[in-house]
Amino acid sequence: MKKNEQNIFHIGFVGGGISSTIGLTHILASQLDGRWKLVSGFFSRKHETNLETAKEWNINQNRVYNSLKQFVLSEKNKLDVVVVLTPAPNHVTTICELLKSGISIICDKPLASTLEDGYKIQEYHHKYPNFLTVTYNYSGYPMVRELKALIENGSLGKIRKFNFEMPQEGFIRLSNLTGQLSTPKDWRLKDESIPIICLDLGTHLHHLANFFLNSEPVKVMGLFSNHSAYKGIVDDAMMWLRYADGITGSFWMSKTALGNRNGLRLRLYGTKGSAEWIQTEPENLYISYQDGTRVILDRASKGLVSNSKRYNRYVAGHPAGFIEAFANLYSDIADALSSFKSTGKYKNTYVFDIDHSINGLKLFSAARKSNDFKKWISLDD
Repeated sequence: MKKNEQNIFHIGFVGGGISSTIGLTHILASQLDGRWKLVSGFFSRKHETNLETAKEWNINQNRVYNSLKQFVLSEKNKLDVVVVLTPAPNHVTTICELLKSGISIICDKPLASTLEDGYKIQEYHHKYPNFLTVTYNYSGYPMVRELKALIENGSLGKIRKFNFEMPQEGFIRLSNLTGQLSTPKDWRLKDESIPIICLDLGTHLHHLANFFLNSEPVKVMGLFSNHSAYKGIVDDAMMWLRYADGITGSFWMSKTALGNRNGLRLRLYGTKGSAEWIQTEPENLYISYQDGTRVILDRASKGLVSNSKRYNRYVAGHPAGFIEAFANLYSDIADALSSFKSTGKYKNTYVFDIDHSINGLKLFSAARKSNDFKKWISLDD
């Protein structure tokens, strides 16, 4: 195991240079608890961006590469894991090459941009088994984990239905600087068999539904729309879900919902109580019980998990946010990777394997089919 004297895992990035937002998010989250060290990377196809990234993040320029092939050949025996941060359409090529080279992988969501690419990765993973997980960071929030614990101990009774939504305004709000629409990256303006909005936003909703329910839907109905100046792509999606045990649910995701910067909102309804969590108020979990009682839980409450030391880097009343949630997940991944390196397997409540991501791609592929044929689609079809 390639660790330094402080038992820190050594990581490299593919993608995620300083010209990207997600790279900075991953490096900050991975460093927060002192369990990872970024030591190398193929950050960008642009040589100048590679060098600027190395300088900004204090990476030895001798360990910065201008191609994936150079990176893999030089680094495969020096790293504990590689973090894949390229645009989604490029994931399949990168991940398959890393698997073939025996490298452990952390992949930013989504796993792939099509179900076919997901299956190709799955085939490679079976042939070249190694550690591979995908990051869905919203389940890293302390109060989201508190909600999972409340569901599992029966506090809300049997969950009967849920409504999850993730509206944003990025495709319709004008830039404060130019007064014009901000043009998204080219790859975000091209839908393949699965709309980009499902990969960007919907994969989080699928992950959270499975996170709470420990099951997958059996049928889906999808309604996809376009409300922006970017024609030919889906920028608003509604989905209705049915589960084998009678649970029903809905997803709404949008990039044309003015007033919503990132309006992630989770509502679950059980036979004894209901719960609501809103990302813009991350410290509060709202619970309503059958007898009419309403309570607000936070990290200072007598909770099941959220008041534990690992979620209280600073005391309640000083909100923990997006980066901290991501850091919680990175800490879990460190535990899972350590177990995998020791035993060849891992079991971690918060770290999900490749099959979980494949199920998400199946769901959104079926939802696209549902929209096209205007009917419910079985996930077994």
